[in-house]
Amino acid sequence: MPRVKVNNIEIEYETTGDSTSKPLLLITGLGGQLLAWSDEMCENLVKKGFFVIKFDNRDVGLSTKIEDAGVPNMMEISAAYTRGEMPKVPYTLEDMADDAIGLLDALNIDKAHICGASMGGMIAQIIGYRHPSRVSSLIIIMSTTGNPELPPSKPEVMMEFFAPIPSEREAYIDEMVKRDSLINGTFTYDKDQGRDYRTKEYDRCYYPDGIVRQLAAMAIPGNIKPFISAISAPTIVIHGSEDPFNLIEAGKEIAATIPNAELLIIEGMGHSFPREIFHQILEAIDLNTKKAI
Repeated sequence: MPRVKVNNIEIEYETTGDSTSKPLLLITGLGGQLLAWSDEMCENLVKKGFFVIKFDNRDVGLSTKIEDAGVPNMMEISAAYTRGEMPKVPYTLEDMADDAIGLLDALNIDKAHICGASMGGMIAQIIGYRHPSRVSSLIIIMSTTGNPELPPSKPEVMMEFFAPIPSEREAYIDEMVKRDSLINGTFTYDKDQGRDYRTKEYDRCYYPDGIVRQLAAMAIPGNIKPFISAISAPTIVIHGSEDPFNLIEAGKEIAATIPNAELLIIEGMGHSFPREIFHQILEAIDLNTKKAI
């Protein structure tokens, strides 16, 4: 796969489709590699006339690892916030947003449709107000503003997902398949497909330290709600009714804060992309991008 140097790091990326088609940049969530956007999803987006660009965020996959920064102490970061101080972190979500724009620069793309899921949705929102001239439209999936007044994630799921993960290959895959099944909403979880995905992810790049640094980045700037009202690009917020991480109120808040944003609640959807809802998400992306001037 190709790689470009942006923002003093290297970003691994992959494109699908004709480069003269409408550019659509896909941004993954916490710890997610570009594999999170399945080939099936990307191929269907190409059929709808998009030039699809997906990439590994910094610190995951085959992009640059910020190893010199070490592993942040999340307890110390939390304590700094409690004291009213701005914690020191290896990098911020703004840095990650600038990485995405740097990738567009490297590909000579002035303006693109921006789609982000979970943490990637936060990065997409930041691009929306930090780099408005680069955004044709905005698609925010199962994300949040980071507003501390929002209902918290379901504690039983948080306990499961933030428990230690075994590093041995088969044990890791087994554990991640088990965890993924907890966030699939009311749809039947395809264990074979899940195991195939987690196997490819592990074999491509197992690097847990980067996830901790990305988690620390989500602490800065914290609550982005005050900023997203400046977003002017056509926006659709897609959220699952059964999301255990970012509860439905998170999606509703984003849609209510961004001017003229549309909200699509998908019944039964959790914090994942089951195949049963592909068509709804693809259609929503397509319709939203057609609103762009």
